[in-house]
Amino acid sequence: MLIGYARVSTQEQNLDLQQQTLQNSGCNKIFVDKASGSRSARPGLEKSMEQLREGDTFVVWKLDRLGRNIKDLIDFVKELEIKKIQFKSLTDNIDTSTPSGRFFFHTMAALAQMERELIVERTKAGLKAAKERGRIGGRKRRMTANKLESAKKLLFSGTPPKDVAASLGISIPTLYRWLPASSRIENTSIFSENNL
Repeated sequence: MLIGYARVSTQEQNLDLQQQTLQNSGCNKIFVDKASGSRSARPGLEKSMEQLREGDTFVVWKLDRLGRNIKDLIDFVKELEIKKIQFKSLTDNIDTSTPSGRFFFHTMAALAQMERELIVERTKAGLKAAKERGRIGGRKRRMTANKLESAKKLLFSGTPPKDVAASLGISIPTLYRWLPASSRIENTSIFSENNL
């Protein structure tokens, strides 16, 4: 059985061309989505997946009707392959029931995997180079050495932690993370002893 799927990105767009092409290609059932965002918010796609059985073919008018992200497309077709369901994109002339169609998709999968590995490799190399230049990755720390000293002095002088955090532009959890309770208690007890 051929199960068709059509999708448009906005309510104003028309599904007629896609539906007509899918009907002409022999689709027994056609499911549609209008103005759908992520794949998880596509009831038409979900219904089509529920209808598909082993040996069926999932048909789209064009690859970009499923998504623009190559990794997601490859993962989707792999999911179909596991269920022994073929995939066909009419405009792109892709048909995984043929050797050339399967080859094309496996090539795309290999290229996507290589791209992911190259990105990881470049990221690691960039972080290593930055580290050698003395730069550390990640977000800029909110608590600097100067702020830490100021926090200690303010707490030592009896300023409540809430006010200390506010004056330094940090959250109370950040203050507590950098100044554990033991050091806050020590500062307070020293302050108390000095005032006796």
